Order: sequence, then C-alpha cells, then structure tokens
Amino acid sequence: MKLQQLKYIWEVAHHDLNVSATAQVLYTSQPGISKQIRLLEDELGIEIFARSGKHLTRITPAGEAVLKVAGEILGKVDSIKQIAQEYSNDKKGSLSLATTHTQARYALPNVIEAFIHDYPEVSFHMHQGNPTQIAEMAADGTVDMAIATEGMDHFTDLIMMPCYRWNRSIVVPKDHPLAQKSSISLEDVATYPLVTYVFGFTGRSKLDDAFLQRDLKPKVVFTATDADVIKTYVRLGLGVGILAHMAIDPEMDRDLVSIDASHLFEASITKIGMRKGTFLRGFQFRFIERFAPHLTKAVIEEAMRCTSRHELDELFKNTPLPTY
Repeated sequence: MKLQQLKYIWEVAHHDLNVSATAQVLYTSQPGISKQIRLLEDELGIEIFARSGKHLTRITPAGEAVLKVAGEILGKVDSIKQIAQEYSNDKKGSLSLATTHTQARYALPNVIEAFIHDYPEVSFHMHQGNPTQIAEMAADGTVDMAIATEGMDHFTDLIMMPCYRWNRSIVVPKDHPLAQKSSISLEDVATYPLVTYVFGFTGRSKLDDAFLQRDLKPKVVFTATDADVIKTYVRLGLGVGILAHMAIDPEMDRDLVSIDASHLFEASITKIGMRKGTFLRGFQFRFIERFAPHLTKAVIEEAMRCTSRHELDELFKNTPLPTY
C-alpha cells in the first residue's frame, strides 16, 4: 500500500468519481490513476469503487470505510508538512477558509485585510457555500477552517468554537406600512409576503422557530443565500426582507428602512471550526483571534483537547460573546 494510492482514491471520491478530472487536478495520467486504484483494491481484496464498464459508478460500503481512514492518514501527513513549514518559515504558507456570503461580504473584510497586511507571504483562499458544504469542506480537509451559523454541529469530527451573537433586521422600502410603525410585532411581519434566506442558511432555523412558537404561518415568497440579492428583491416590492443585521450597509442601503428585529427572534451564534487533530500554524491562530478576540491560542488549544461536544459546550458556557 502506497500513500500515493490513498491520495488517488481520496481525490477520485471528491471529484464525483471522475478519474479524468482527478488526473487533471493531480497533473498525472488517467490510466496511471486507474492502475494504482486497481492495484490497491487487489492488495486489499475488496472493491473501493463499483464499476459499469470502465466507469466508476459509486463508492462501495467497504470503500467508504477505507476512505474514512485514508482521509485521516492524509490529514496527518498534511499536519506533518504544516509542522515543517512552521519551523522553517513561520510567516509563510497558506490559509483556506470556507464560509457563507454574509460572513464573506460583511464580517470578514476588515479581518482579512489586517491579516494579509501582517502576513503578506501567506496566501489566503476563500470558499463560499451553504452550511452543509462548508462543514463538509472542513471535515474532509479541503479547507483549514470554516465559519458559519447553521448546520455545523451535525459534523462530529469538527471542533466548533463560538465567535459572536447576531440578530436580524426587517428591511422594507421607505413607503412600506411597516416603516411607519413605532414598533412591530411578529404578527405584523407575518401579514406580508417575506423575502429571506434559504432554509438551513444564516440562522434561518431561528426565524422559522419564532413563527412556529406563535402559531403563525408566514408566506415566504422568495429565498436566497445572498443578502444583497434579498435586498434587491425587497426593492422590487416582492416582500418584506428579513436578514442579518450586519448585512445592512448604511450608505448603500439608504433607500431602505431597517427595523431592528432582535425582540422578535432569538439570537444566533456564528462559529469557527476545524477538524479534530488539525495542526494549526501560528498565523492561523492569529487569524482566529482577529476574528474572535476571546479565542486566544490557549483557549483554542484547550478546545481542541475536548473529547466530546458536551465538554466543548461546557468550556464556552460562560464565555461572554460580542453581539453584532
């Protein structure tokens, strides 16, 4: 068994079983990858991939088990490389992050700008996706860390640490009836068509829970993953917008009225996380602390020693979080 063979099966599995595409990414030949996969399967006495003719069709149950361990091995190999880089040049390397549009557009620009100023030799790579995609990228090692609000706790291989609390705003055109009210209720909001985030995105579950608890059935007429898209359709008069308060830009959104909705919805918590056992370089610790100042190196290392979700929750139970 060779490390290269494990790399090949891992990459094929993460390129939709497309050997040709995998070969292009790895700068090698398609026949070479296919041969090494066959040699590995022969050595193990199992099929990792089921086939139809020359095409791979699915990952077998045995293959799923092998790939899980292969991912762990490749992660450890990557950690060894990170350790070597840290001791050879602690200010040079790369940092890859997966997050949502709202974080990328509104929460991260100043943090990343300052980080790149301090670490000009570190290349920064940002991936955007929905919370499930983001968690998967962190869990399989595609990225070093992930930042999101929803969907991360379902991945038990991730160490998730709380960064800040945030709530929502109701957004309407200036001539909308809600803009004229001194205070609004959830019943007021439910009267109108709503424009908000896709389910499972950016704290959407808290929004749905609030209506459910009041036995209200809101009419959601349009959903999107992008806060700027939501505001565009509010401007078109499609409905009342509900989005993260941080996504309101005082300058660019002067034509809209933003109404604080923190009294209507429970606050959400944005978290940052990475795979268990990940070796973090010095500049990666610094990035996390810039984003969430209470997450110092000592705190992060303590979090990474936690062996259960309950233990991790206990660690941060009394941590005061900033609110945005």
